[in-house]
Amino acid sequence: MKQWIEKYLNYLKIERNASPHTITSYRNDLNQFLRFLAEYAECEEESVQINSVERLQIRLWLGDLSDKKMARNSIARKVASVRSFFKFAFVRGAVVKNPAHLLIVPKAEKRLPKTVQTTEIDQMMKLADGDEPEQIQNLAILELFYATGMRLSELTELNIRDIHFDKRQVMVTGKGNKQRIIPLGTEAINACRRHIGTRQELFNSKTDADAKMALFLAPGGQRIYQRHIQRIIESFLKKTSEVTQKSPHVLRHSFATHMLNAGADIRIIKEFLGHADLSATQIYTHTSVERLKNVYSKAHPRAEN
Repeated sequence: MKQWIEKYLNYLKIERNASPHTITSYRNDLNQFLRFLAEYAECEEESVQINSVERLQIRLWLGDLSDKKMARNSIARKVASVRSFFKFAFVRGAVVKNPAHLLIVPKAEKRLPKTVQTTEIDQMMKLADGDEPEQIQNLAILELFYATGMRLSELTELNIRDIHFDKRQVMVTGKGNKQRIIPLGTEAINACRRHIGTRQELFNSKTDADAKMALFLAPGGQRIYQRHIQRIIESFLKKTSEVTQKSPHVLRHSFATHMLNAGADIRIIKEFLGHADLSATQIYTHTSVERLKNVYSKAHPRAEN
């Protein structure tokens, strides 16, 4: 089975053009399932045969995850990983019968996205402002992230040529290499212009050809990586906001929620976020409904008893 997992991951990478994050998630899920099968059969992982896996074993694994209090969203993702893997194996003749066929995916928990207040955003930008090249880049990262709502992986892949100051827009390459254009506001444009003016001061002996094209650079002089951006955003959110989740996704959520609250069409926000389906964007309408309820309860004379 181990060999088939590697074949499947190569298929995701080469034929489906899946992102490194997606491949890592699938690898972790399938290897975790393989470990469970080996423990269940009391054998080595290398001895587990793909055509010996039965639906009962999958259900026992999911039950074990549930007993360990794993979140339903995580279990749902693991079910999706196993279903996709065995569909691949069935189509390629590795199994005669698909044991994951008709496997029920647990309903995901509906969690309202965490957001930052606009006043906290303003405070964060003021705090990030500085004269050193690293400080200038930090501000450009924060402004661009909040201005566009792009994904963390998309931000790390940006090159200088993707920013078009004359057109006030940025070209973003999303999932499946799909490109989309997102407009830029004045604050983001100014921050990025200023950063490009001092960007070469971040170069060093380790700056390779790819890094010289990259819009943002890590302290080591190479293209910026996701964990470094996470640390930057976490650091500033800790200083300026009480939001419980201090991650880059908070700025993405805040972008969408603030746009929606200001009257932007949800279908336009869907395009900005790079969502394939409108249902993925509609979670932000729940945040707006809660806001409307709060406004109503405070403003209407007969709303409260």
